[in-house]
Amino acid sequence: MQQIINFILRNKTTLLYLFLLTLGMAMSVQSHSYHRARFFNSANWLSGGLYNIQSDISSYFNLREENQILVEENTRLRNLLFNLEIDSLADVASDNFPFEVVPAQIIKNSYAFRNNYITINKGDENGVKQDMGVITSKGILGIVEHTTDKYAAVQSVLNTKSNINAKIKNTNNFGSLKWNTERFDVVQLEDIPRIVPLNIGDTIVTGAMSSIFPENIPIGTIKKFDLLASENFFTIDVALFNDMTNIKNIYIISNKNSAEIRSLEEKINNDQ
Repeated sequence: MQQIINFILRNKTTLLYLFLLTLGMAMSVQSHSYHRARFFNSANWLSGGLYNIQSDISSYFNLREENQILVEENTRLRNLLFNLEIDSLADVASDNFPFEVVPAQIIKNSYAFRNNYITINKGDENGVKQDMGVITSKGILGIVEHTTDKYAAVQSVLNTKSNINAKIKNTNNFGSLKWNTERFDVVQLEDIPRIVPLNIGDTIVTGAMSSIFPENIPIGTIKKFDLLASENFFTIDVALFNDMTNIKNIYIISNKNSAEIRSLEEKINNDQ
């Protein structure tokens, strides 16, 4: 209490000035309509600015929640997209869906080595298994190779062991998507016959000859293609849609029929 009294005594002149200034402004505002209008306009402007700042701060801290909502919505839409043969939205929860999409996030990403891998935050506990496809909102990313309870390692498309069935969009011209290690934004499409008409900018998508990815998932566009006189197949450079250096949210694709398909393929291979 004594400190408060001492503060008032030390600053009595300043405090008296502020009191009289406030009193004078209040009397001026009350007695003049012009001043009153200007005062309320200024107050509205100030409060509006404060509300905007509050809204911006609130929006910033809600970004993670809003982003999660968007990821969940994208997951639902991709489930529908990959299962277009389902007749109605009433069957969304149907066990007849061949493909199921699980959202996840990248916690470690490599792209500067010959054999690059990506670590994601979903594993056995979430139903993630070996040979499941992994994509982003822009295109394919790789294939699950190893899993633990809570995590999984994805073989990136930027891996010399990667070999993914791909085709030229709106055609049935299939080939193998590989990587020659020269650039982290370009992969190679092989085994496209020389009789196939190609154009720079043509879109490359996943093919139907795979039990891992649904057909027509985007991969990239033709950047360059070459054909030597002695060769029967093109060498095609494909510029990836994904920025492999900047990825966070991903989707894991589970094909419920993949085990049955692989079992059948193994029987065929054993018979040959």
